[in-house]
Amino acid sequence: MKELIRALDDLQEEKHIEKEVIIQAIEDSLVAACNRDFGKNAVVKVHMDRDTAEITVFLEKTVVEEVEDPSYEISLEDAKMRDARYELGDIVNIKVTPKNFGRIAAQHARSVIVQKIKEEERRVLYEHFQHKEKDLVTGVVQRFNGKNICVSLDDKTDAVLTEKEQVKGEVFHPTDRIKLYVVEVKDTNKGPRILVSRTHRDLVKRLFEKEVTEVFEGIVEIRSIAREPGSRTKIAVSSNDPNVDPVGACVGKNGIRVDAIVNDLQGEKIDIIAWDDDPAQLINNALSPSNVISVDVNEEEKTARVVVPDYQLSLAIGKEGQNARLAARLTGYKIDIKSESQAAALMQEAEYDDYDEYDEEYADNEDYPEDDYQDSEDYAEDDYQDSEDYAEDDYQDSEDYAEDDEDYIEDDYEDSEGYAEEE
Repeated sequence: MKELIRALDDLQEEKHIEKEVIIQAIEDSLVAACNRDFGKNAVVKVHMDRDTAEITVFLEKTVVEEVEDPSYEISLEDAKMRDARYELGDIVNIKVTPKNFGRIAAQHARSVIVQKIKEEERRVLYEHFQHKEKDLVTGVVQRFNGKNICVSLDDKTDAVLTEKEQVKGEVFHPTDRIKLYVVEVKDTNKGPRILVSRTHRDLVKRLFEKEVTEVFEGIVEIRSIAREPGSRTKIAVSSNDPNVDPVGACVGKNGIRVDAIVNDLQGEKIDIIAWDDDPAQLINNALSPSNVISVDVNEEEKTARVVVPDYQLSLAIGKEGQNARLAARLTGYKIDIKSESQAAALMQEAEYDDYDEYDEEYADNEDYPEDDYQDSEDYAEDDYQDSEDYAEDDYQDSEDYAEDDEDYIEDDYEDSEGYAEEE
């Protein structure tokens, strides 16, 4: 059995499978085999010597006064015959190693070792690639399974590049070496299942970390990424060192660094802009390569109105709105782009609307003089009525006064005639 120990030592050295793990698995398998012989209630213990590989089987029995199940109980009398120190409730280990147990143990050991080797290899592979999750790997195209591509990551591990994770327009052939982003690693009975991607935006980030030393070391930080796979990507970068230009570091001398990444992405265009904490300036930078006249930002609603020269409106919006769309994703703002003439027309229209609102206000105020006019008419009519009543009263008084005068004159006349007759 010493050959078994040497074989386990070799496995530990070559495949990095711990010897103790295999020995423990052998012991567990032998326990399962013995339970079939001694009954399901029996408590079986198997011990394998770590130096000689000698295997011993024990039955654990509890000391009791009266035995009900001999498979796991022993009387106090029988226990004391083995050792006088045993008392009620103690555990007695009884050696029950069957004859020819070495052959049985060897067969179990062989099957356990084979199974354990497979399990440990899967575990090692899983742990190795689990550390590469959310990271960059290089694979070799092996074969096509429908619309999915099987990519070999090493001699024992394949990854699946599904149709969803492929960039439209990219064409690969067997033996092509490609850069991939590890999206997820799952542990299965057949080994680790690794899902990779060519469309994930972090693929661009990992490529910059690989190609640009300043990004890898954290001197230059990639603050935001917006990508339309296979067509165009915008990244915003900032520097933690005032002496390092973040855009220049990513572009490299004569564009050598960014060109290497473009080649890995099979010609996908990359715009590198400087990050700015001021949203207006960030949006200005994000709309590169177009020039911007003004940016009006509403931080609460996350919206921005941008004015560009008339001749650069199409450049700012981009083909099928791509430049504006990527700028919006990069900055997190909903961007409304207007040309200079459009902005002027909108401003003029806004002023006209303000004038109309003033006219409406004036129309509301016209009701005031009309009310005043009505009040004045009512006042004049009342005054007129009062004046007529006053004149009528005066006229009546004057008539009455005249009548009184006539009576007075008539009386005087009669008096005067009487006076003349007397004379």
